[in-house]
Amino acid sequence: MTATYDHTGRHVLVTGGTRGIGLGLVRAFAASGARVTACARTLPDPPPCPGVRYVRADVRDPDDVERLVGGLSRLDVLVHNAGGSPPAPLAGTSPRLHARVIELNLTAPLLLSQRAHPLLAAARGAVIMIGSVSGVRPSPGTSAYGAAKAGLHHLAACLAAEWAPEVRVNTVVVGLAATEAATDHHGAGSGRLAATIPAGRPATPADVARVCLWLAEPGYVTGARILVDGGGETPAWSWLAQP
Repeated sequence: MTATYDHTGRHVLVTGGTRGIGLGLVRAFAASGARVTACARTLPDPPPCPGVRYVRADVRDPDDVERLVGGLSRLDVLVHNAGGSPPAPLAGTSPRLHARVIELNLTAPLLLSQRAHPLLAAARGAVIMIGSVSGVRPSPGTSAYGAAKAGLHHLAACLAAEWAPEVRVNTVVVGLAATEAATDHHGAGSGRLAATIPAGRPATPADVARVCLWLAEPGYVTGARILVDGGGETPAWSWLAQP
């Protein structure tokens, strides 16, 4: 059975909605009938998804956040997708770089959620955090990113308790995903990494979108972490133990 979702008449905001997982989310919500607003620091020309309202905004900038949310008359679903990090080993790299990574992946979702809360509460809406397995296991080479995602997961749990029952808050914890960002990050090793996933392949934006469409539906689930990681990662010791 294939589940279908009807979000007709609902207003959805997706941050980082012009590429990768974010673009997949925008397309899925638009196809379900929602009125979608997508924001990003740089907007492509032409827009990648017809019928979607695009706003140029840096969610780390309080003025941009105010302008973004101030332009909405209603908000049913807020999806915090904007995030990421370049490879950044902690030793020998700029402190400002790590601070900016934390701002993007943790501080920005906190402040944007705070600003959007009145609209979400009025609509009895939902917040969806796009988390990462980097926040639940060691993340060497991207320590600030992993720490920020761990904080994001905890932030979602806190807000779920603080804002219940008016606003539901959940996290989608994404594993290795088939996106441009992942290819840029892992380079030639991206193909080999798929062998460590029990499902045999990375997640696609559509895999993540299906879970978000469900979490966006009015319902009972809040404070949950939904793993979209294809079964996790096969531990290294199991490979090393083979003859």
